[in-house]
Amino acid sequence: MLGITGLIVVYSASFVISLAQFQDANHYIIRQGVWAVLGLVLMVAAMRTDYRIYRTMSVPIMVTTIGALVLVLVMGVTGGGARRWLGYGDFSVQPAEFAKLAVIVYLAAWLSAKGGEITSFENGMMPFVVIIGSIGALIMLEPNLGTTLIIVLITVTMFWVAGATLRQMLVLLAAGFAAFLLLATVEGYRADRLSTFLNPNADPLGHGFQTLQTLIAMGNGGITGLGLGASRAKFFYIPESHTDGVFAILGEELGIVATTAVLLLYMTLMVRGFQVARRARDNFGQLVATGITTWITVQALLNIGGITGVIPLTGVPLPFLSYGGSALAAVMLGIGVLVSISRFGADKGGYAERGTKVGRR
Repeated sequence: MLGITGLIVVYSASFVISLAQFQDANHYIIRQGVWAVLGLVLMVAAMRTDYRIYRTMSVPIMVTTIGALVLVLVMGVTGGGARRWLGYGDFSVQPAEFAKLAVIVYLAAWLSAKGGEITSFENGMMPFVVIIGSIGALIMLEPNLGTTLIIVLITVTMFWVAGATLRQMLVLLAAGFAAFLLLATVEGYRADRLSTFLNPNADPLGHGFQTLQTLIAMGNGGITGLGLGASRAKFFYIPESHTDGVFAILGEELGIVATTAVLLLYMTLMVRGFQVARRARDNFGQLVATGITTWITVQALLNIGGITGVIPLTGVPLPFLSYGGSALAAVMLGIGVLVSISRFGADKGGYAERGTKVGRR
């Protein structure tokens, strides 16, 4: 339902900019549709594959991911002041989107192998920080603070579920908060986002423009909206209305009824995802399910929170709804792995893990 809603809203939000840039109202929706089909293929393939095989493949998956992230820095495609894509011509892939799932799989395999050792500083916390710090540094070089923040939140959650101590978590949270403040203020445009969040009216035609226009759009929508396709904000009032701002377009056209329905869908997915994690028979499945569910939940919260002015704008896409082929395919692949854990998690054959779990339920 989220995916279908996304295709409808992407078309509505993108046809104006498609006409302006490419003289073709269907430019973006055709590409999103192709990626949706590819994502569906990946999802079905992952659903039908026993997820426990990924444990044996976690190292090659991680090495490939690191190689792709390095390749982006060397010969990636530049756009919007950032170098985040690999590709040629109209086709491009953003490896950082697939890196989220790769990190989840690798970290789940590493944490489940460590067992009770993760409570120690030398064998648990320090290697964890090195692993996540290395991936985060590669993504920050693109630069991409939003994706880095998502990966950190995912992995810290997995670390807690795996059995980390409260003391370790407090140290990680304190260090992470300090690092986030540093990264958010060291670059001018990030500092502008932070100051805009605190007072968007200080520069209504400059840095505060996007924040104010998204709020105006959602206010215009009221309870039931202006009607599908009738958004005014997509006529260049909201920058990138088909990507970061798609939730505001949804609210303007279909009102609080539609935005509430979408929130309920995300909440249902979150609850079901954590149920899959709780019911998984092995540590690896529990941690992968936790990571995937946290990924989608956190990313949705960051996007919607930024659009509604609850938190600073982060520039991350809304899962399933925003335009972006790599993001859509990656999240659908993640859902396929999650369904695989639900299907094969109680299976006593194949790659089933023996023994008792040590992590939190």
